[in-house]
Amino acid sequence: MADHTARSAPEDTPYLEKFLAMDMDERWAGRSPETMLETFHWFRGEAFDLIVDDLLRLPPETIVVEGFRLLPALVEPLLADRRQGLWLLPTPEFRRRAVEHRRSLWAIAGRTNAPERALGNLLERDRRFTDQVAMETRRLGLTSIVVDGSRTEDELTVRVAGLFGLGHPA
Repeated sequence: MADHTARSAPEDTPYLEKFLAMDMDERWAGRSPETMLETFHWFRGEAFDLIVDDLLRLPPETIVVEGFRLLPALVEPLLADRRQGLWLLPTPEFRRRAVEHRRSLWAIAGRTNAPERALGNLLERDRRFTDQVAMETRRLGLTSIVVDGSRTEDELTVRVAGLFGLGHPA
């Protein structure tokens, strides 16, 4: 993402420019989760063209691309077949456990003057974002899987491989 930020032209990424001009408190503690969601540059598709450019430089056998910036409405027109796309939708509880496990829960919020509020805002913004992605995948007839931790990593891998017609992964 830092590379895409550096390669972005300010006139093409107005939300990114506004985000970069804010300090950590303005970004994460001083705005509502709704505003954070509505104005977050990556959730608005800014610099998506740079993702596509990067992917076009990869060998054609590359088949898996992952990331929250792969918004269904942006990806869907690029798919030769709707079955090529799959979105994993973490529940709020799973997302929190995942970032706690990675020890990154406070990585952003801890750099503000109101870490509890910033963390709450971030988690709520992310919940709303996941809800939006879920609605968008349904609207576009794309595949999604809710990830809540009830399946093991291996079980989820087998399910995803099956949806892509890959059989049992090695």
